[in-house]
Amino acid sequence: MAEGYCVKCKAKKAISEAVEETMKNGRKAIKGKCPVCGTVIFKFLGGTATSESSPAIPSSN
Repeated sequence: MAEGYCVKCKAKKAISEAVEETMKNGRKAIKGKCPVCGTVIFKFLGGTATSESSPAIPSSN
């Protein structure tokens, strides 16, 4: 289970009702609620944005 920082409780808590989302820039994140106070917890996951087009590598022929 994912763990995030609750700003209201000021402590790390397990994220309940966690949903994995993909943002507009391609990064992945988890969004859910704090099990104690119900505040929304949002945590970015590792990895970078995926580029839609990669630059062409010139060949030396």
